[in-house]
Amino acid sequence: MGMVSEFKEFISRGNVVDLAVGVVIGAAFGKIVSSLVDGIVMPLVGLLLGGVKFGDLAVTLRAAELDAAGKEIAPALLLKYGAFLQTTIDFLLIAFVIFLVLKAYNRVRAPAPAAATPEDILLLREIRDSLKK
Repeated sequence: MGMVSEFKEFISRGNVVDLAVGVVIGAAFGKIVSSLVDGIVMPLVGLLLGGVKFGDLAVTLRAAELDAAGKEIAPALLLKYGAFLQTTIDFLLIAFVIFLVLKAYNRVRAPAPAAATPEDILLLREIRDSLKK
């Protein structure tokens, strides 16, 4: 079997195609949730915290160095923890939304409980089993 035919067999399996579709949809879904976080959730959280924008939160480790004319020689060294907080909140919200979607999907996909077997079928099975003996 040649490499081309092996590759064709591999790529035509359902799992590979399903995975590719899942990755593409997941990337688009991640963009939607990131937009939700950046455009709606974080501004509301910032408003509740007194107008703070999370992306701008930072600790100055070293101030910018200026020359005699006031021109910047070396930029300030900042520890930008706000961007980290915002990314962490993005991740948690995306994970929570995916959890909710999967929970709803599993509820819809759960197999229906088996219906009770009617009495006449049970009686016919008993007759069949007794005739086999």
